[in-house]
Amino acid sequence: MDSIVNESWSEIIITVDTKDIETASNIANMVVPYGIYIEDYSDLENEVMEIAHIDLIEEELLKADRTKGFIHVYVNPHENPMEAVSFIEERLSSEDIPYTFEVDDCATEDWVNNWKQYFHPMPIGEKLLIRPTWEDEYDADGRTVLHIEPGLAFGTGSHPTTKLCLETLEKYIDNKSTVLDIGCGSGILSIASLLLGAKSAFGVDIDSLAVKTALANAEENGFDESRFQVVQGNLSDKVTGKYSVVVANIVADIIMEFNKDVGNFLEDNGVYITGGIIETREDEVLYSFAQNHFEVVERFEEKGWLVFVLKKS
Repeated sequence: MDSIVNESWSEIIITVDTKDIETASNIANMVVPYGIYIEDYSDLENEVMEIAHIDLIEEELLKADRTKGFIHVYVNPHENPMEAVSFIEERLSSEDIPYTFEVDDCATEDWVNNWKQYFHPMPIGEKLLIRPTWEDEYDADGRTVLHIEPGLAFGTGSHPTTKLCLETLEKYIDNKSTVLDIGCGSGILSIASLLLGAKSAFGVDIDSLAVKTALANAEENGFDESRFQVVQGNLSDKVTGKYSVVVANIVADIIMEFNKDVGNFLEDNGVYITGGIIETREDEVLYSFAQNHFEVVERFEEKGWLVFVLKKS
């Protein structure tokens, strides 16, 4: 744990009701599987008796709030901590879990701005350079530049799943592609698809802030509503038509839910690209793919995160 107390790490404390602790912990663990611990005092006496066979408990612990659980998450800021924060917030909201956040002793406004120092222009795959809009000095070196201001929406390209999805899209997008982006966040995958030559992209996100951010980012990259549209919605409830590429970079549980419907929106020879899956969930996700008549065409992995390319079987 020595590296965790090093000043280069940041602590996020998420407070939720004890009944939500398991779901919230799973969400947090998907984002930062390397650094998390949980305080849950809801059954303190029984747990102490079971483990230590004594009924003497420190008074401070007995005073602890039994109705709340505390999830401590440690994020290496070089891996873009604000992306982890916004990802967790969005997923807790989508599960209707009330929460509060503490981030060190740092005000949220400062935190939002401070993380920017760790997000610099970065090449992705063979064709793209992701450039944060506040960075004016960069060398594209012949790459297509994707200008991005993520704000509080998930998606800068630095998270392993976003990076893998971008690299995967590069292999499958051509000038005939139509793209459906479920859980579009900042719009990064949709905009990348358009820069790679796609005819059009349609984004959906449950978060209204993400919808605004994605529209602004599309405009920043020169795409209006004739090429890119985005709506606020839950998975596919606002989607019509069929697409040659469907991409969903979300979390395992929601992907398994979406697997039941995605076939309705995918062209017969289309590809379905999924990200946001941590390797410990792989078996159940693969089972869900098979149950919903998808076969895995390719599998990519980075830092314990998985991206799959699928086709209708």
